[in-house]
Order: sequence, then C-alpha cells, then structure tokens
Amino acid sequence: MLPRIGLGCMNLSHAYGHAPSDADGLALLRAALDDGVAMFDTATLYGAGRNEELVGRALAGRRDEVLLASKGGMAIVDGVKVIDGRPETLRTQVDASLRRLGVDHIDLYYLHRWDKTVPIGESVGALAEAVTAGRIGAIGLSEVSVARLHEALRVAPIAAVQNEYSLWSRNPELGMLEATREAGIALVAFSPVGRGFLADGIGEPALLPEKDIRRGMPRFQGAHWVANAALLPAWRALAAEAGVTPAQLALVWLRSRGPHVVSIPGTTSIAHLRENAAADDLVIDAGLLARAGDLIDTSTVSGERYAPGPAAEVDAETFGDAASDAPADAVAADEAAGGSDLSRGSAVSSWARSADGATGAPA
Repeated sequence: MLPRIGLGCMNLSHAYGHAPSDADGLALLRAALDDGVAMFDTATLYGAGRNEELVGRALAGRRDEVLLASKGGMAIVDGVKVIDGRPETLRTQVDASLRRLGVDHIDLYYLHRWDKTVPIGESVGALAEAVTAGRIGAIGLSEVSVARLHEALRVAPIAAVQNEYSLWSRNPELGMLEATREAGIALVAFSPVGRGFLADGIGEPALLPEKDIRRGMPRFQGAHWVANAALLPAWRALAAEAGVTPAQLALVWLRSRGPHVVSIPGTTSIAHLRENAAADDLVIDAGLLARAGDLIDTSTVSGERYAPGPAAEVDAETFGDAASDAPADAVAADEAAGGSDLSRGSAVSSWARSADGATGAPA
C-alpha cells in the first residue's frame, strides 16, 4: 500500500536556515529506513542537487526499501532559482537526478512547478518519454490547479499531485482534494504541519535564521503572526485533550481527509521523525478532529501562504479566485465532452509499493 506518511527530505539541505551536517542528515535518513518509513521525497532544487546526493548515499544497498520520489523543472542555476519546463531541460534533469541518487530508476518524478511559458503537455510529454524508457516509474505534478491537472491528463497518466495541504493551508479543498480522489490519484501534502506552526515549534519568527524561508512568508510576519500565534494555546489544549502531540493531531486530521491523501512531513530531528511516523497508528475521535478543523482554517488563519513573488510561481487554486470556485465540476464537464479520461490517474497503482514490494493503489 502507498505509505500514508513519508519523509520530506528538503529540510536536510535547503530552505530552513542552517542545514544539518551530512553526517547528521545521513543518520536521520538511515533511522527512517530502520523505522520502516517507506517514502522519501527529494528534488533537483533542494540544496542545488546536494539533497539528492545525500538521499542516494543513505539508500546505498537499501534502494528497494522505499518509494523514491524526486522532482525537476525547478533548479538553482548560477545561484538563482530557475523554473524551466522545456522538454530538453527535463530530460537532462531526470538523468542528473538518477546520477546524483545513484539509482537506475526513480519511482515517481514530479514537475516541480509548471513553467508558465511552456504548455504543460510538452513538459509532461518529456516525462512520459522517461517512463517509457524506464528511467522513472510515474509522473507527478506539484503546486498545480485542477485545470492544469486536466491538461496534463490529456497527455499521460498522472500518479500524484503534490500541493501544500494542512489545517492552515486548505487550498486543495477548492477542488484538488476531490478531483484526485475521483481520479485515483494520490494527493501528496507537503508542509502538513504548517511549516512547523502546527507542531508548535516555531518560537518567535524574528529569531529564525536569516536564510529561513519562513521569514519571508506573510503568515510569520507582523500582525499576521500575532493573530496566528493567538491560536496556539487552544491548539495545544486540543492536542492534550486528544492525548497526542500538536504535530500528530495535524497529521491525523490530514489523514482523515481521504485514503488517497499522503503526508510528507520534514524534520532534522530523529525524535520528531518518530513522533510523526507514530501518527499513522493513532485514532482520534471524529468530533475532536472536527473541532481542530474549526479552530484552524481559512477563516482563522491570517496572511497568505506566500509573498507575491513566490505566489506568482504556483498554479494551485487560491481562495478568492473566482476561477477556482468549482474546478472539479469543470473537469467533470470537460471529461463528459470528451476532453480527457480521468481514469488515466489510475497509474498510481503501478508505482505505489510497500517496503516488501507489493503493489497497489492507496487504500
């Protein structure tokens, strides 16, 4: 079965201030393997390729123990982040990912961002060639809208969509949650504990390391942070009532959103790694989960996910966007008109593997 909780590896090389040493990163990855964490998620972008190299070192001799996911189409070029979805770029990046990871195939390869200067069908077509060649097992998309998913499905099966999803980032509920469920596509939630907010581990954002990306995110700034931090006492109390940690409550809530929803929390702490993994076995009363959803949702969280610059790079539905009011209905209407075959999302069954090698779609 597809793991319900995997490991997002970005934190080990990228984005949240000072990355741990390679030795500490390897120790965490190997602890994850030893504990049976069965999905690792990395990317060309993370650490300008160093994250893939680190994951590859950890997987040496243990490749078959995990479902391995990586991404292309966004990379660091001469010190600058570049989104490039041209087919020739993706072909080169797939091969580079394979070399850095030290593997002969990658189970799931995402288009990390849709390059708005390139029709998504052209980008997906290049990844479909890699599937045919056996270099990747299946295609995923990241931070896309239902409309873009629909366009991609006209070209090739899509196994997974990876968008931000958590109690405090509900954008997939504007259509992607339902569209992926209906199509048999995995919805892989990154930042499932709200970039640490729902784990109650942020402290004062102004004290975060200078290069921590959260310092530039509206929700962690000024009056937005004051309003959001005011939610934490009730959030802690709710987790205590459930007998779990705040991070575990966030992960169990996300698991309740559907059997096709997968979380990939990241961490640099082995203790937190095990805390997150343990959430997969927890049972929390539906009424308490509903209260969690009422406490932290779009109406109570202050600030946008991203500042304007990074926000322009993503395609996922946004609250207040009239075009996103009923995207799932739009997909259904187009399918009825012969626009695409949403059953092509059933490719998820071809790459969803447990550690013992069994295959199957998410249950």
